[in-house]
Amino acid sequence: MIPIRDDQPRFSTPFLTYFLIGLNLLIFFFEAALDLPSLKALIDQFGLVPAHVTALLTGARIHNPAAALLPFFTSMFLHGSWLHVIGNMWFLWIFGDNVEDYLGHFKYLVFYLLSGLAAASAQVLLTPHSGVPTIGASGAIAGVLGAYFVLYPRARVLTWFFIFFLQVPAWVMLGYWFVVQFLSGAATSLSYAGNAGGGIAFWAHVGGFIAGVVMIKIFGERPHRGRYSSW
Repeated sequence: MIPIRDDQPRFSTPFLTYFLIGLNLLIFFFEAALDLPSLKALIDQFGLVPAHVTALLTGARIHNPAAALLPFFTSMFLHGSWLHVIGNMWFLWIFGDNVEDYLGHFKYLVFYLLSGLAAASAQVLLTPHSGVPTIGASGAIAGVLGAYFVLYPRARVLTWFFIFFLQVPAWVMLGYWFVVQFLSGAATSLSYAGNAGGGIAFWAHVGGFIAGVVMIKIFGERPHRGRYSSW
């Protein structure tokens, strides 16, 4: 299911969502301008490699702590292709504005980053020996989807599903998305025995979504949300 638009109103301008979309696109423009060896070096250095984190935690002195841990942050701002970055930013555009409206700008930024960290941690935990760099904002955005799932389950989302356009409740669309990620992650783990393999970091999506579901209630609604003058 690909979301086209939702009908959930908001009461503020989602400056942080716009900023995050712009920042991710700007960084990808930089990536696209690099030659292949330079791009590979960038991703190897700033993408999250679960095996590097595992080696650090088990006491192996192959990588220094900064090189192993900094990618928890930097990896969520890198993307592997135009389709990758556009797909992620489209989901953030559809669902991020309402979550930012609920949380307020600063709390939304903290929420987004923590969702990304939770997603990266899930990927490391469930694929601890993978030597493939993990990149992309989808883990952090999965946290936003989890928050939307809790806050606006009855919002109507126009979706494209194969050759059909369907208007479904948000809980259906996002619940379907989560189940697909979970089953795909389980299938990937069985295929690779949790060791390596490339492709999509499904467990990051699962971890980010669960983190968003949990954290949105902890963060709470911003004060004075939805107040406006009536005539």
